[in-house]
Amino acid sequence: MNPKPTSDSRRRLVVPLALAAIAIGVAPNLFASGSGPSPMPSGSGSMGSTAPSMTPEQQAAMRYNRGLKQQMKGDEAEKQALASSDEKKHTKGMNAAQKAWQNAREDYEAAVKLDSQHYQAYGALGYVLRKQGDFDGSLGAYAHALQLKPGFTPAIEYRGEAYLGLNKIEEAKADYITLFATDRANADTLAKAMTGWIAEKKKNPAGVEPGVVDDLSKWLEARQEIAAKTSALLPPKDARW
Repeated sequence: MNPKPTSDSRRRLVVPLALAAIAIGVAPNLFASGSGPSPMPSGSGSMGSTAPSMTPEQQAAMRYNRGLKQQMKGDEAEKQALASSDEKKHTKGMNAAQKAWQNAREDYEAAVKLDSQHYQAYGALGYVLRKQGDFDGSLGAYAHALQLKPGFTPAIEYRGEAYLGLNKIEEAKADYITLFATDRANADTLAKAMTGWIAEKKKNPAGVEPGVVDDLSKWLEARQEIAAKTSALLPPKDARW
């Protein structure tokens, strides 16, 4: 018969379980674009009556994963706000979204300070900065992510949307071309953002010449025709070779 665990031994068991739950407790479908929870890096840590010591990389992974939860919370609040026709509910929802994105930003900034090689955190930081309207800051974060991980397509897609926010259409087109050749799903996401930008500028040009909007509209229509024709040539996602 096993002896009954003492209260001290129970505490030692609860701590690592709680930390593991925090580290992996982010929904796996959080980002269709490819970003997701960061696995906890392996490392040594002494167990005692207090919380175990953690490496900077492990702490960064925890802050990044916590940021993802806040980012998802902000995205959901924005979705609900945009779907509401009630002005008060819309304003309340957008305020909640901005609060959650700010929390995510603080977690991502902490993550990259702890682990300067965490390219996913840089990419996610760029995302929330863009959501906060800091397009220049977001481009800087994407540049860090892509310097660490060239070809990281979620950051390329996010960057394309930031370029749209700055009305840098040629740069956004270039990112679409890159994604079209390397990550068709993210190319489609950027194309959707372009469609939204075109619709918005037709209603409220905000200094953008109508010809620029029309040119992008025609360019995108041509690109989507190519995408439709070539999509049948792509191998199915579950193809086995």
